Amino acid sequence: MTDAQAWRSVRTPLVRTSLAVGVATGGYGLSFGALGTAAGLTVAQTCALSVLVFTGGSQFALVGAVSGGASAMSGAASAVLLGSRNALYGARLAPLLRLRGAPRLLGAQLVIDESTAVALSGEQHGERAGRLGFWATGLAVFVLWNLATLVGALAGTVIGDPRDLGLDAAVPAAFLALLAPRLRERPARLTGAAAALLAVAVVPVVPVGVPVLVAALVPVAAVLARRGPDT
Repeated sequence: MTDAQAWRSVRTPLVRTSLAVGVATGGYGLSFGALGTAAGLTVAQTCALSVLVFTGGSQFALVGAVSGGASAMSGAASAVLLGSRNALYGARLAPLLRLRGAPRLLGAQLVIDESTAVALSGEQHGERAGRLGFWATGLAVFVLWNLATLVGALAGTVIGDPRDLGLDAAVPAAFLALLAPRLRERPARLTGAAAALLAVAVVPVVPVGVPVLVAALVPVAAVLARRGPDT
C-alpha cells in the first residue's frame, strides 16, 4: 500500500466521523434556538450566543438559568464555569495543532468536546490525522450548530412555548450527555451524587441559578482532598 493509499484509508473514515458528529451535535442547535427565544432573547441574540460562545453546555446553562428567573450574571457565571473545561482541552491540543496568529484564534473557537475527542482519536494514526479530525469536526459542528440555532430561533417565535414539543428536555439531556462519560469510575460517581444532593439541598435558600455554582464546590473539594496537604 502506498503512502497516498494509506492516508486515504485513514482520512475517509475520519471525515465521515467528523460529519456524523457535526450532524448529531447540530440537532441540539434546534432546541437551543427555540429555548433561547422562549427565554426572552431575540433571534439575533440567540444566534450571537451560538457564534460567539459556541459551547453547547454553557449556552444551555445560560438560557436555562435566565428562563428559570435567575439574573443574567448568575446565568453567565454558570456558563463560564461549564466552559472552563475547554481551556484544558486547548492545553492538550496545543502541541498537536501548533497554531500561530489568526489561525490560532479560529482554532481556539473550535476547541469543544467533539473536536477534541475526534482529534485525539485521529492522533493515534499520526499528527496529520489528529489535525484533520480537529478541523473537520470543529468546522462541521460550528456550521451546523449555528444553522440549526437560526432555524430553531425562528421556529421558537412561532411555536410559542417550546415545552409543547418537548424541547425543554434538551437542557437536562445535554448535561446528561456531557456528564455520563465522566462517571465510569466510583469516585466520580460519588462526587457527582454529592454535588447533586448539595444542589438540591440549597435550592430553597439561594437564588435561581446559584445551586449549580454551589455544587461545583464538591468536585473542587474532592480534587484538593485527593492531592493531600503536601502537594
